[in-house]
Amino acid sequence: MKLYSKHSRYLVAVDCIIFGYDILEKEIKLLLIKRSFEPAKGKWSLEGGFVEESESLDEAAYRILRNLTGLDIVYLKQSYSYGEIKRDPGARVISVAYFALIPIMDINEELAKQNGAQWRSISKLPELIFDHSEMVKKSLTNLQNQIKIKPVGFELLPEKFTLVQLQDLYEAIYQRKVDKRNFRKKILSMEILEKLDEKERETSKKGAFYYKFNKDRYEILKQNGFYFNLDVN
Repeated sequence: MKLYSKHSRYLVAVDCIIFGYDILEKEIKLLLIKRSFEPAKGKWSLEGGFVEESESLDEAAYRILRNLTGLDIVYLKQSYSYGEIKRDPGARVISVAYFALIPIMDINEELAKQNGAQWRSISKLPELIFDHSEMVKKSLTNLQNQIKIKPVGFELLPEKFTLVQLQDLYEAIYQRKVDKRNFRKKILSMEILEKLDEKERETSKKGAFYYKFNKDRYEILKQNGFYFNLDVN
Protein backbone atom coordinates (compact mmCIF):
# COMPACT_ATOMS: atom_id res chain seq x y z
CA MET A 1 0.00 0.00 0.00
CA LYS A 2 1.36 3.42 -0.94
CA LEU A 3 1.85 5.91 1.85
CA TYR A 4 -0.26 9.09 1.73
CA SER A 5 -2.66 7.42 -0.71
CA LYS A 6 -5.62 9.07 1.01
CA HIS A 7 -4.31 12.53 0.25
CA SER A 8 -4.92 14.55 -2.90
CA ARG A 9 -2.07 15.19 -5.31
CA TYR A 10 -1.21 18.50 -6.89
CA LEU A 11 1.08 19.68 -9.64
CA VAL A 12 4.32 21.46 -8.72
CA ALA A 13 5.87 23.92 -11.15
CA VAL A 14 8.90 26.18 -11.31
CA ASP A 15 8.79 29.66 -12.87
CA CYS A 16 11.99 31.53 -13.73
CA ILE A 17 12.25 35.30 -13.51
CA ILE A 18 15.26 35.96 -15.73
CA PHE A 19 16.80 39.40 -15.27
CA GLY A 20 19.35 40.82 -17.70
CA TYR A 21 21.05 44.21 -17.91
CA ASP A 22 21.29 46.20 -21.13
CA ILE A 23 24.53 48.14 -20.61
CA LEU A 24 23.85 50.43 -23.59
CA GLU A 25 20.26 51.31 -22.71
CA LYS A 26 21.05 51.25 -18.96
CA GLU A 27 17.94 49.17 -18.25
CA ILE A 28 17.08 46.02 -16.37
CA LYS A 29 15.22 43.70 -18.70
CA LEU A 30 13.15 40.56 -18.28
CA LEU A 31 13.23 37.54 -20.58
CA LEU A 32 9.64 36.65 -21.49
CA ILE A 33 7.95 34.16 -23.81
CA LYS A 34 4.62 33.95 -25.60
CA ARG A 35 2.81 30.98 -24.06
CA SER A 36 2.39 28.19 -26.65
CA PHE A 37 -0.43 26.22 -25.01
CA GLU A 38 -3.69 26.66 -23.15
CA PRO A 39 -4.72 28.15 -20.82
CA ALA A 40 -3.65 31.67 -21.81
CA LYS A 41 -2.10 30.57 -25.10
CA GLY A 42 -0.42 33.43 -26.96
CA LYS A 43 -0.08 35.68 -23.92
CA TRP A 44 3.12 36.89 -22.29
CA SER A 45 4.55 34.63 -19.63
CA LEU A 46 7.59 33.81 -17.57
CA GLU A 47 9.40 30.66 -18.64
CA GLY A 48 8.45 27.72 -16.45
CA GLY A 49 7.55 24.08 -16.32
CA PHE A 50 6.52 21.21 -14.10
CA VAL A 51 8.97 19.53 -11.76
CA GLU A 52 9.75 16.01 -12.92
CA GLU A 53 9.57 13.08 -10.50
CA SER A 54 13.32 12.45 -10.71
CA GLU A 55 14.52 16.03 -10.04
CA SER A 56 14.65 18.53 -7.23
CA LEU A 57 13.27 22.06 -7.40
CA ASP A 58 16.73 23.50 -8.08
CA GLU A 59 17.39 20.92 -10.80
CA ALA A 60 14.09 21.77 -12.47
CA ALA A 61 14.89 25.50 -12.38
CA TYR A 62 18.33 24.95 -13.92
CA ARG A 63 16.86 22.68 -16.61
CA ILE A 64 14.24 25.24 -17.57
CA LEU A 65 16.81 28.04 -17.64
CA ARG A 66 19.30 26.00 -19.68
CA ASN A 67 16.68 24.97 -22.24
CA LEU A 68 15.76 28.62 -22.83
CA THR A 69 19.15 30.34 -22.70
CA GLY A 70 21.76 27.62 -23.31
CA LEU A 71 23.54 28.64 -20.07
CA ASP A 72 24.60 26.15 -17.41
CA ILE A 73 26.34 28.35 -14.84
CA VAL A 74 24.23 31.30 -13.74
CA TYR A 75 23.24 33.07 -10.55
CA LEU A 76 19.93 31.46 -9.55
CA LYS A 77 18.07 32.01 -6.30
CA GLN A 78 14.73 30.77 -5.01
CA SER A 79 12.40 33.70 -4.46
CA TYR A 80 8.93 32.71 -3.21
CA SER A 81 6.24 30.03 -3.44
CA TYR A 82 2.78 30.63 -4.86
CA GLY A 83 -0.11 28.40 -3.93
CA GLU A 84 -3.36 30.30 -4.29
CA ILE A 85 -6.09 27.77 -5.11
CA LYS A 86 -7.20 29.32 -8.39
CA ARG A 87 -3.91 30.86 -9.53
CA ASP A 88 -3.81 28.60 -12.62
CA PRO A 89 -7.16 27.97 -14.37
CA GLY A 90 -5.81 24.74 -15.86
CA ALA A 91 -5.37 22.82 -12.60
CA ARG A 92 -4.33 23.12 -8.97
CA VAL A 93 -0.69 24.13 -9.43
CA ILE A 94 1.78 25.19 -6.75
CA SER A 95 4.65 27.16 -8.25
CA VAL A 96 8.08 27.96 -6.83
CA ALA A 97 9.62 31.09 -8.34
CA TYR A 98 13.35 31.52 -8.97
CA PHE A 99 15.13 34.62 -10.18
CA ALA A 100 18.24 34.44 -12.35
CA LEU A 101 20.83 37.08 -13.24
CA ILE A 102 22.53 36.79 -16.62
CA PRO A 103 24.41 39.19 -18.91
CA ILE A 104 22.15 39.71 -21.93
CA MET A 105 24.99 39.09 -24.38
CA ASP A 106 25.70 35.62 -22.92
CA ILE A 107 22.48 33.86 -23.91
CA ASN A 108 22.21 31.60 -26.93
CA GLU A 109 20.23 33.91 -29.22
CA GLU A 110 19.21 31.17 -31.63
CA LEU A 111 17.88 29.01 -28.79
CA ALA A 112 15.99 31.96 -27.31
CA LYS A 113 14.54 32.73 -30.73
CA GLN A 114 13.36 29.14 -31.17
CA ASN A 115 11.50 29.45 -27.87
CA GLY A 116 10.01 32.82 -28.84
CA ALA A 117 11.80 34.57 -25.98
CA GLN A 118 12.18 38.35 -25.95
CA TRP A 119 13.87 40.84 -23.63
CA ARG A 120 11.44 43.46 -22.34
CA SER A 121 12.27 46.50 -20.23
CA ILE A 122 11.26 46.09 -16.59
CA SER A 123 9.69 49.55 -16.76
CA LYS A 124 7.51 48.71 -19.79
CA LEU A 125 6.35 45.15 -19.22
CA PRO A 126 3.30 43.80 -21.06
CA GLU A 127 0.44 42.20 -19.15
CA LEU A 128 1.56 38.81 -17.84
CA ILE A 129 -0.51 35.69 -17.23
CA PHE A 130 -1.78 34.44 -13.87
CA ASP A 131 0.27 35.80 -10.94
CA HIS A 132 3.47 36.30 -12.91
CA SER A 133 3.46 40.08 -12.39
CA GLU A 134 3.48 39.50 -8.64
CA MET A 135 6.38 37.06 -9.08
CA VAL A 136 8.36 39.69 -10.97
CA LYS A 137 7.62 42.39 -8.40
CA LYS A 138 8.70 40.24 -5.45
CA SER A 139 11.82 39.03 -7.24
CA LEU A 140 12.84 42.59 -8.11
CA THR A 141 12.45 43.55 -4.46
CA ASN A 142 14.58 40.54 -3.51
CA LEU A 143 17.24 41.63 -6.00
CA GLN A 144 17.20 45.20 -4.67
CA ASN A 145 17.77 43.85 -1.16
CA GLN A 146 20.46 41.38 -2.25
CA ILE A 147 22.66 43.89 -4.06
CA LYS A 148 22.98 45.94 -0.88
CA ILE A 149 24.64 43.11 1.06
CA LYS A 150 26.11 40.80 -1.61
CA PRO A 151 28.12 41.49 -4.79
CA VAL A 152 25.50 39.83 -7.01
CA GLY A 153 25.23 42.88 -9.27
CA PHE A 154 28.45 41.85 -11.00
CA GLU A 155 26.58 38.84 -12.42
CA LEU A 156 24.81 41.26 -14.78
CA LEU A 157 27.93 43.00 -16.08
CA PRO A 158 30.65 41.95 -18.53
CA GLU A 159 33.97 40.90 -16.98
CA LYS A 160 35.39 44.41 -17.29
CA PHE A 161 33.40 47.58 -16.64
CA THR A 162 33.85 51.22 -15.65
CA LEU A 163 32.70 52.74 -12.37
CA VAL A 164 30.11 54.72 -14.33
CA GLN A 165 28.72 51.49 -15.82
CA LEU A 166 28.64 49.92 -12.35
CA GLN A 167 26.72 52.87 -10.93
CA ASP A 168 24.36 52.84 -13.91
CA LEU A 169 23.59 49.19 -13.11
CA TYR A 170 22.79 49.91 -9.47
CA GLU A 171 20.58 52.84 -10.43
CA ALA A 172 18.73 50.61 -12.91
CA ILE A 173 18.10 48.00 -10.22
CA TYR A 174 17.21 50.53 -7.51
CA GLN A 175 15.16 52.47 -10.11
CA ARG A 176 16.48 55.73 -8.71
CA LYS A 177 19.61 57.89 -8.82
CA VAL A 178 22.42 57.43 -6.29
CA ASP A 179 25.08 59.88 -5.17
CA LYS A 180 28.17 59.46 -7.38
CA ARG A 181 30.76 60.40 -4.76
CA ASN A 182 29.21 58.24 -2.04
CA PHE A 183 28.84 55.26 -4.39
CA ARG A 184 32.44 55.37 -5.60
CA LYS A 185 33.84 55.91 -2.12
CA LYS A 186 31.99 52.88 -0.76
CA ILE A 187 32.74 50.45 -3.58
CA LEU A 188 36.44 51.39 -3.79
CA SER A 189 36.91 51.27 0.00
CA MET A 190 35.95 47.57 -0.01
CA GLU A 191 39.03 46.79 -2.15
CA ILE A 192 37.28 44.07 -4.15
CA LEU A 193 37.70 45.78 -7.51
CA GLU A 194 40.84 45.40 -9.58
CA LYS A 195 41.75 48.44 -11.67
CA LEU A 196 42.91 47.61 -15.19
CA ASP A 197 45.33 49.53 -17.41
CA GLU A 198 42.74 49.64 -20.19
CA LYS A 199 40.32 52.53 -20.72
CA GLU A 200 36.82 52.72 -22.18
CA ARG A 201 36.86 55.45 -24.85
CA GLU A 202 33.55 54.98 -26.64
CA THR A 203 31.58 57.41 -24.47
CA SER A 204 34.27 60.04 -23.75
CA LYS A 205 37.53 61.28 -25.29
CA LYS A 206 39.39 61.16 -21.99
CA GLY A 207 38.22 57.65 -21.28
CA ALA A 208 37.49 55.88 -18.01
CA PHE A 209 39.53 53.03 -16.56
CA TYR A 210 38.07 49.56 -16.62
CA TYR A 211 37.74 47.50 -13.45
CA LYS A 212 36.92 43.89 -12.74
CA PHE A 213 35.47 42.18 -9.70
CA ASN A 214 38.09 40.14 -7.81
CA LYS A 215 35.98 37.23 -6.63
CA ASP A 216 38.88 35.36 -5.02
CA ARG A 217 39.79 38.37 -2.89
CA TYR A 218 36.15 38.83 -1.91
CA GLU A 219 35.91 35.21 -0.73
CA ILE A 220 39.07 35.59 1.37
CA LEU A 221 37.80 38.83 2.90
CA LYS A 222 34.43 37.26 3.63
CA GLN A 223 36.08 34.40 5.51
CA ASN A 224 37.82 37.00 7.65
CA GLY A 225 34.56 38.70 8.60
CA PHE A 226 34.27 41.21 5.78
CA TYR A 227 30.73 42.56 5.31
CA PHE A 228 29.68 43.80 1.86
CA ASN A 229 27.57 46.95 2.20
CA LEU A 230 26.60 49.05 -0.80
CA ASP A 231 23.42 50.61 0.50
CA VAL A 232 23.79 54.11 -0.89
CA ASN A 233 21.54 57.15 -1.26
